[in-house]
Amino acid sequence: MARTGADGGDGAGPAGAEFDPPFEVIEPPALTSPVVLSSPHSGRVYPERFLRSARLDPATLRRSEDAFVDDLFEPAVSLGLPLLRAHFPRAYLDLNREPYELDPRMFDGRLPAYVNTRSVRVAGGLGTIARVVGDSQEIYAKRLPVEEGLRRIDELHKPYHAALQDLLNRALRRFGLAVLVDCHSMPSSSVTGTADPATWRDERTKADFVLGDRYGTSCARRFIDVAEGTLRSLGYVVERNKPYAGGFITEHYGRPASGFHALQIEINRGLYMDEKAMARAEGFDALSRHLHAVVAAVSEVAAASGGPERMAAE
Repeated sequence: MARTGADGGDGAGPAGAEFDPPFEVIEPPALTSPVVLSSPHSGRVYPERFLRSARLDPATLRRSEDAFVDDLFEPAVSLGLPLLRAHFPRAYLDLNREPYELDPRMFDGRLPAYVNTRSVRVAGGLGTIARVVGDSQEIYAKRLPVEEGLRRIDELHKPYHAALQDLLNRALRRFGLAVLVDCHSMPSSSVTGTADPATWRDERTKADFVLGDRYGTSCARRFIDVAEGTLRSLGYVVERNKPYAGGFITEHYGRPASGFHALQIEINRGLYMDEKAMARAEGFDALSRHLHAVVAAVSEVAAASGGPERMAAE
């Protein structure tokens, strides 16, 4: 498998200097599947400059990570498909948001007029640059310069999404369609503070998996059907779109009529990790094998599908 960094793998440039590189694409030996895997929230490199600006300790900041999700899915690259994963953490910049969902209360200076300051995610403190983490704990000790927020977007958000779009465009050219599997995890004890604020709940997470297709709009039904069927056959409890229907990534890239399909997978962290210790648990390897089977099933259905015209007719 080949690994390519955000800037050619050499970490050059301002963003690379902090993360070396900020994200990478793990390529298969041969591209044989229209599926693209993305793990936008599994980054675990925390710059010293960021830690110094935070009022929270590193362990608390890590509560927003989709810890080890990239590692769970990495073996599926052997199926002939790429995996894109971020190295920077969600607490630093959230890729599952619009480019400019920013809270003016966080910044010292005036934000540009084009910034979305009124989204429900911004109101909940979970914009492109999050104001809170965990149980609504404020991240920063003081306001950030506006220039710092815009820098992160220019150097991290935009290049990651450009890379993701390139991978999807390549799949569409090669196979006639592209299927994005957006890979996430959810706390086992509560969904408070991790879902879209409009759907927050304070309850036990009963599902092992939540599959999101934006209520049937972001991908052809056959993809979510085969993912759910495979998981249920393995003994898991699966929900659809509740409480996670998919965020910006699923909504933005899921355009079935144009041949682009997007499916979000949320994994209960209790299946594979010790959430307090932020460490892998005994079930990690078995879960990774099961996810390999899920991706294989989605890939098989995708490979048997026609181009945009056929899929749009479903």
